[in-house]
Amino acid sequence: MTRKAGVSQLLPDLPNVAPDLLQPPHNARFAQVATSTHAPRFLLLYGSLRERSFSKLLTLEAQRLLMAMGAETRVFDPHGLPLPDAAPATHPKVNELREWAEWSEGMVWCSPERHGAMTGIMKAQIDWIPLSIGSVRPTQGKTLAVMEVSGGSQSFNAVNQLRILGRWMRMITIPNQSSVAKAFLEFDDAGRMKPSSFYERVVDVMEELVKFTLLTRDVAPYLVDRYSERRESAEELSKRVNLRSL
Repeated sequence: MTRKAGVSQLLPDLPNVAPDLLQPPHNARFAQVATSTHAPRFLLLYGSLRERSFSKLLTLEAQRLLMAMGAETRVFDPHGLPLPDAAPATHPKVNELREWAEWSEGMVWCSPERHGAMTGIMKAQIDWIPLSIGSVRPTQGKTLAVMEVSGGSQSFNAVNQLRILGRWMRMITIPNQSSVAKAFLEFDDAGRMKPSSFYERVVDVMEELVKFTLLTRDVAPYLVDRYSERRESAEELSKRVNLRSL
């Protein structure tokens, strides 16, 4: 019987790698994960405080679609949320945003494009969500869909910025996205989105978001398990053990 070579034997030219901490990915690791049966959970954020906010109206359309696909949703109202660092993290609106971010398994971010960028209201919400709270990372490994509305011709500045933020927050940003041009023409007096190719794209995006979430939510801890962090944890453990032996 042929003996399987150990990792240390396969890495003779990688002296900077700790062989006992390197875990080559394998399909079997995915098969070992139990499949969740509860409805996927999504937090939706929009970036405007206007009474007739088209980013809010588009977000509500996304919420209806997600619910029709069997998801559980929460839409965060940014009214009353202080600017980052202008209030303590114990502020009620900050607490609500962070609790909902932790509750969610995926998110939808929708911003107007203002002066060629996302709005400050949109950015402030994301800035209040930390990369980590103690040992909990509220966004890491969760799915994300990005959308924008604009008053003029179609643009992708805001969604491109949101993608950068999604990567920074260690989220799985889905390939599809929605950019609604001349948004004031796309909604009726009741606030519902009119039939159009723009609307069909929103359906596509939400469908893709649910699929990616169902595919990744149970294996997200494995997907974001990193060699560098395993090594850091091992070194911290070694330091604690050495301190106890003094």
